[in-house]
Amino acid sequence: MTESAERASVTAASTDRGARDRWLLVAGASLVSVALGAYEISPASVTPLIRESTGVGPAGAGLVVSAMFGTAVVASLPVGAVLDRVDSRRAVAVAVASLFVAGAWGWFAGERGDYGSLLASRVLGGIGYVVVWNAAIDMVSEAVAPERRATAVGVFTASGPVGFALGQSTAPLIAARFGWPAIFVAFNGLSLVGLALFWPTSRGLGAVGGEDPPTLAELGGVLRLRAVWLVGSLGFLGYSIYLFVNSWAPSYLVETQGLSLGVSGLLVAVFPAIGILSRVSSGLVSDRLFDGRRRPVVVASFVVATPLVASFAVVESVALLVAVLLVAGFAIQLTLGLSFAYARELVASRVGATAVAFQTSVGLAGAFVAPIAGGALIETWGYVAAFAAASVLAGLGVVLAWRAPEP
Repeated sequence: MTESAERASVTAASTDRGARDRWLLVAGASLVSVALGAYEISPASVTPLIRESTGVGPAGAGLVVSAMFGTAVVASLPVGAVLDRVDSRRAVAVAVASLFVAGAWGWFAGERGDYGSLLASRVLGGIGYVVVWNAAIDMVSEAVAPERRATAVGVFTASGPVGFALGQSTAPLIAARFGWPAIFVAFNGLSLVGLALFWPTSRGLGAVGGEDPPTLAELGGVLRLRAVWLVGSLGFLGYSIYLFVNSWAPSYLVETQGLSLGVSGLLVAVFPAIGILSRVSSGLVSDRLFDGRRRPVVVASFVVATPLVASFAVVESVALLVAVLLVAGFAIQLTLGLSFAYARELVASRVGATAVAFQTSVGLAGAFVAPIAGGALIETWGYVAAFAAASVLAGLGVVLAWRAPEP
């Protein structure tokens, strides 16, 4: 299919679908993603309980969070290649079913204190997560006109911080009422509601792109583009900082500020929660204010985040810490909201899911490494050194963002 025909096909797909159905599609996919995000991050808010029950150290407890991201790193590219060749809509339904299996498995493993089995359940959850994330971004991009693509994708990616805020704030309450293993099944009902909205409004989307499935050479061509690697690196840095703060800020507030698990979880929830505004506004600002240019938004994201992340471990006022969390969370999630639309626009739409999958894989590599590396740094040198290292990553993001190409 020629580039002009491809653009015409995308435009037709977006105009044939009513505005109501388009936004119900985004809402349904977002609810599924919210449930997965809450399931994903909720162990971070009950880390002391997990360590006590399983007998692991800080790095081992961090791995309970990181296991899903590590799985996504490995599985994302194969999943993206498959999604470009199969019905992505049905793949989302299968992924939702897998969340129920993974949640029940994790619950039982946690009740027995079986750390190895708990990690295995998180691997299954990670596969479900990466299928939903990659397929939904590709289908949302397909459903809207190109001039509104970054806005729609930004709205969907806002489901990530919503899920993180939900998981961070409610996990201690769920653990207190039902025991900490219950956090792994607490959010399943939300994913079913999302699927019920998504399924009827996504008809006709997610089919194999073009007249024939993309060839292996076309899929491999995505990985040979320098621009794709550069934008992927920005995702790696952004997710590293995002997951480091989400994973270790609750423990920092408990151990250094004397706050309870419940209060620290609620306070840290503002860091992902502000991403609801940040991720939506990143697409709007890029589409409207900068006429579709992506680089100015990403540069600003890292410029603002760099000093704020460094200051977190030396600020003593709880009120000021919350302010730092809000502004830093807003800044770093500008990149997370925009990077997936950015990556997809660098390639032909028929291999769009592969580009999104690559961005997911590289970005979540940072999410996988950060909680474990952060735990090791904290264990060896303390919180100040760990937050300083995260600030250095943000500074590197400024350099890379300045060199990023426009799609």
